Amino acid sequence: MIERDTTPGPALIINGDDFGQSLAVNRAIIAAHQRGVLTSASLMINEPAADDAIERALQTPTLAVGLHLSTVLGRARLRPDEIPAIVGLNGQFSRSPVRAGLNYFFNPRARRDLKREVRAQFEAFAATGLPFSHVDGHNHLHMHPVVFAELIDLCEEFGVKRIRVINGDAQVHSAITGELGPGEVVISRIFTLLARWCHQRLVGRGFVVPEVVHGLFGSGSINETYLLDLLPRIRGVAKGTEIYLHPLSSDASDAERNENPGGINELDALLSATVRARIESLGFRLATYSSL
Repeated sequence: MIERDTTPGPALIINGDDFGQSLAVNRAIIAAHQRGVLTSASLMINEPAADDAIERALQTPTLAVGLHLSTVLGRARLRPDEIPAIVGLNGQFSRSPVRAGLNYFFNPRARRDLKREVRAQFEAFAATGLPFSHVDGHNHLHMHPVVFAELIDLCEEFGVKRIRVINGDAQVHSAITGELGPGEVVISRIFTLLARWCHQRLVGRGFVVPEVVHGLFGSGSINETYLLDLLPRIRGVAKGTEIYLHPLSSDASDAERNENPGGINELDALLSATVRARIESLGFRLATYSSL
């Protein structure tokens, strides 16, 4: 682990998403922090391995932990009978970000249920005893206008004014990989518009947001080669950069590997001595949201 400090240099947050999703994810995030360059993690407070993640985080106070708000592709905090407009009988949100987003936007009952569920997740995180590092969202649905409006009010109430706002990394990803399909172009434009809308809602409210966030298009494929190419391209960012990954330990089950086929390579990248050396040689200051 590279010691974080406050010396001058471009601030770089390296975050592990989906903390609490499984034991293999938890082990990977802790290893990447203790033996690698990962500085923070985003906790899915409702998932099966959340209690294990919380215990590990409490024993690792140098790891900054934020709330990975779940409103799609995951479990709800509240019972299905409490929020029937946004989950099925199994307590799971929709598996489609598009369907979930349309439901939140057009269905008044869904918006009422969403408000209760988002508050429940904030309260559950606060009850862990972990300091709120930041807030972001699974599949970035926290940037949905209905979700975001509720989110920023709760952030102010719970005293955490640090939020991830995805600001499409399409051009850099394309320069690294030489690939950018029509679908990725559309996604990039959507997130550019959402980011602009989110930033407008944050004006004058004292929130801290990294200037650039990378991971939207590289997710699952941010291996050592990718990171070594990415790092020199972001060293000129003045107000902080976040790179988020989804690391997975090598003892993951076949089902976990199938769901996240690039996760083991992402962990290897976070543990790479070559990546560590490149970060140091470029003068980055490894940071967390609270130290931007």
